Amino acid sequence: MMMKGGGWFRYMHGLDENAKPNVTRRLLLRVLAYARPYHIQIMGMLGTILVTTFLGLLNPLIFREIIDGALVKKDLSRLHVLALAMVMIPIVSGGVRIVQRKLNVSIGEGVIYDLRVALYHHLQQMSLRFFTNTKTGELMSRLNNDVVGAQNAISNTIVSIITNVITVIATLAVMLTLEWRLTILGVLVLPAFILIARRLGKRLKAVASGQMGYNAQMNAMMNETLNISGALLVKLFGRIENEVEHFEERAADVRDAGIERAVLGSQFFVLIGLVSVIGTAIVYWVGGILVIEDAFTIGTIVAFVSYLTQLYSPLQALTNAPVDFAQSIVSFERVFEIIDLPLEIEEQPGAIHLSTVRGRLEFSDVAFRYEIDSSQLLSDVERIGKFDSITATRSGRGQSINGDKSGAFKLHQAREMALEDISFSIRPGQLVALVGPSGAGKTTLTYLIPRLYDPTAGQILLDGHDLRELTLGTMAENIGMVTQETYLFHDTIRTNLLYAKPDATQEEVEAAARVAHIHDFVMGLDEGYDAIVGERGYRLSGGEKQRMAIARVVLKDPRILVLDEATSHLDSQSEALIQDALSQIMPGRTSIVIAHRLSTILAADQILVLDRGRIVERGTHGELLALEGLYAGLYETQFSQQREWSAAALSQPGSPN
Repeated sequence: MMMKGGGWFRYMHGLDENAKPNVTRRLLLRVLAYARPYHIQIMGMLGTILVTTFLGLLNPLIFREIIDGALVKKDLSRLHVLALAMVMIPIVSGGVRIVQRKLNVSIGEGVIYDLRVALYHHLQQMSLRFFTNTKTGELMSRLNNDVVGAQNAISNTIVSIITNVITVIATLAVMLTLEWRLTILGVLVLPAFILIARRLGKRLKAVASGQMGYNAQMNAMMNETLNISGALLVKLFGRIENEVEHFEERAADVRDAGIERAVLGSQFFVLIGLVSVIGTAIVYWVGGILVIEDAFTIGTIVAFVSYLTQLYSPLQALTNAPVDFAQSIVSFERVFEIIDLPLEIEEQPGAIHLSTVRGRLEFSDVAFRYEIDSSQLLSDVERIGKFDSITATRSGRGQSINGDKSGAFKLHQAREMALEDISFSIRPGQLVALVGPSGAGKTTLTYLIPRLYDPTAGQILLDGHDLRELTLGTMAENIGMVTQETYLFHDTIRTNLLYAKPDATQEEVEAAARVAHIHDFVMGLDEGYDAIVGERGYRLSGGEKQRMAIARVVLKDPRILVLDEATSHLDSQSEALIQDALSQIMPGRTSIVIAHRLSTILAADQILVLDRGRIVERGTHGELLALEGLYAGLYETQFSQQREWSAAALSQPGSPN
């Protein structure tokens, strides 16, 4: 349904004269479905529109009565009543408009709430594959800009169209009863409204789209250079002045486009105002002749001109109504695109929930490849106009993606299959170490266990049940994972730890922190467990973040542990602390570890050696050394020196015994 390459938005902003709106009946019905829960408020708002329209029609009639009745007949009592009415009408109308505004805001904010919750809930259910191939900025834009645009369709655009239509119909009806000839003269300027709105309006939209494009470039630069990593990079390479110059160029483009937009906007409204004046002058001219000929009174022509003014404003708005309406409705289309994305990792109807998990894992002929179906990703859309210009790109692990005729997209990797012919079993309580060169598929294998991905072929069994037959809650409750890159929320240490077990007591939190050797560090901080860790835990060192991750998984107390214990970036003392923490939590649990430590390899019940997505060797440390194969080579290059480093670390003061 979404037009490719941003064609819809180019049409919307006058960049493609041949493009046609794609507002379908099905889309409109779906939009109205979001307004259905607010039908009472909508009916109330329509009632207030009718009341305010009726009250707005009274003033010109009062003017006529004052001139033709009270003043001509010198009737003071009538003058007093009419003057009081002129004061009371805006008071009553203002009160009604306040009620209308409250109803309008209630509907709009309600729709925003419903859409955001629906979007967020659906996004949380999307697989990891979706997030590795979608820009975070695009998702944020849809959760914010597009949701607000969709809300605008219901609470502003549709309401404005209804209000203007009612006003035009009611005003024309009254004008026709007053003088049908003048009504025709007043409406004759309508083609001029349409001509100006189309010609100058297109130029205005094109300039506006350009300004938003420049603004998007400026925002993109700010996002890249004003976050922690970007600011650090700028400072380390001494590029502050260079980045300021680039920012000045982008800000200047925004400034110049803003000036041009303001000038064009002024021209637009001056010309529209001139057309209105011409229409009013014609009515005064012809009406004046009719007054001189005693065809009707002075009060009538004054009232008629007042109605004419009330007519031109909604007519002007209605000339742009189709584009405004389509522009608002298309936001719904972009929101629905996310909601309609199929779920790759979905819980089957009647899925089994295991209340007790023993921890037996079995991989049977498992294969996996990072193939991306275009139907499971957002469309490529260049966002131009009232929204930031963002192009949604599909990228995975820094590699390009090409489409084939089937509509699927394959990552350019060194091999087509990330994993192939993977078969092994782990008994409850066993420790299995995964070893292999970088890119062998170790991390991909661990991601299959908690169903971050589903295998392309084969089965993964937990206690004899295919993972796809189990509830997602079963995996979440019984599998704990510590990744190589620890993610922490910009919040307190306590909040980050409680994420694993929200109802944990302070004693439980501290006990988990002691196991992970992080408690003493926390207590040394001024705020203790209430200390803020910074964005992504940036205030903590690498070792401290890893120990936080271990404390979090200890607090969860899972039956199965999946660990990437990489410590190549840590000092020897931090590594020794983490090693001791892991040695306390692994016993009695089924553990799958991407091993980077000699101690883990020596303690493993089974070592699986992966190369190019296949298990090429398996056995214990001694058995694998005897083979003199890939493992023996890895041992010599990666692990032989660790015995000396570990001994040195354990000899330092404060190291665990």
